[in-house]
Amino acid sequence: MVRIENLTKRYGKSVAVNEISLTIKAGEILVLLGGSGSGKTTTLKMINRLIDPTSGRIFLDGADVTAVEPHQLRRRIGYVFQQVGLFPHMTVAENVAITPSLLGWDKDRTHKRVNELLELVELDPTIMRNRNPSELSGGQQQRVGVARALAAKPNVMLLDEPFGALDPLTRSRLQDSFVRICRRTGVTSVFVSHDIVEALVLGDRIGVMENGRLIQVGTPRELMCHPVNDYVQQLISTPQRQASIVDALLKRET
Repeated sequence: MVRIENLTKRYGKSVAVNEISLTIKAGEILVLLGGSGSGKTTTLKMINRLIDPTSGRIFLDGADVTAVEPHQLRRRIGYVFQQVGLFPHMTVAENVAITPSLLGWDKDRTHKRVNELLELVELDPTIMRNRNPSELSGGQQQRVGVARALAAKPNVMLLDEPFGALDPLTRSRLQDSFVRICRRTGVTSVFVSHDIVEALVLGDRIGVMENGRLIQVGTPRELMCHPVNDYVQQLISTPQRQASIVDALLKRET
């Protein structure tokens, strides 16, 4: 669904992303994992051309994304980020309906899609449709953000640490909900995180980034059993994380 070839982004003499190549299969959840400055968010933003690469190519469902106008490309790709970005002067329903409205969907089709998506993210449309974002909790706002990203039935969804600002319990519930939604819709997802436990819970595969380079890509079990270098080993071996990591792996098994 997504193919990245020799992707590089430079800012003057600084290299933010360095010669990344990666293939993401249809329906897969791929987590880009790394610390601040590793290049994971820059990589994510190049997929939908919020940032243009210095060199390299990106293909979406076989088509070069540079051949598509950026605004048209973004209507085909769902995007969710930590700050949510709901429009405060619009209701929940109006926020979710933004992309279908831009695409010219009729009112009945849009109304039905909004209800369908609110139910999918476990928000009752009879209660939530006409609420304003200020009336929602942080977790509810993120659910609306996911619903909005899925509104036009995209094949690909990009997520930039969307649950990072939430309390641990809400975050865990939304992680579970996100996996269920991806399995039900078949959407291909690229999820940026700095949290190894979150990556293990969510990712079918995990791509570890350091200093702009993609240093290992593998399943959670492959990373745990066969880390390629000391950096990956450190991610998974911090003593205070061990219990959470074991819990995350057990959660995947069940």
